[in-house]
Amino acid sequence: MTVRSAGILLYRRTPELQLEVWIAHMGGPFWARKDTHAWSIPKGEYLEAEDPLVAALREFAEEMGTPAPPADYLQLGTFRQPSGKLITAFAAEADFQPEQIVSNTFSLEWPKGSGVVQDYPEIDAARWFPESEARIKLVKGQLPILDALGEHIGEQGTARGTAPK
Repeated sequence: MTVRSAGILLYRRTPELQLEVWIAHMGGPFWARKDTHAWSIPKGEYLEAEDPLVAALREFAEEMGTPAPPADYLQLGTFRQPSGKLITAFAAEADFQPEQIVSNTFSLEWPKGSGVVQDYPEIDAARWFPESEARIKLVKGQLPILDALGEHIGEQGTARGTAPK
């Protein structure tokens, strides 16, 4: 069975018209000391029968600790990851500025085989990065999402889903 995930890539333009994207550093001991290719768009799994935009909005709220901003969300596409997982990605232009990031957690035995189970945040940091820097930070399988954003940016009237305002 194919694992499906849905996520949101927020973007904004600086006064100098530089493109920035909102991405998140994955939590847990495996990612703790990694920075290059250790970031992701906020996303999470959903069932095939579920609306991917609804799932993306839910997962964003769970990982950020605050709802995604009201916006017109553009579906960028569905992207197969090296693991085989499919990510359906949505994008919106928004100046998202949460006071803090409070992610949901997951339980993990660490070190493996130690018998010690601890809770870790799914996301331990999130912030805006220039698109060029995000290309270094994002896990490699998500780089095509940035490419799709670049193809769609500036197009008018292409939103396929809208979050409640």
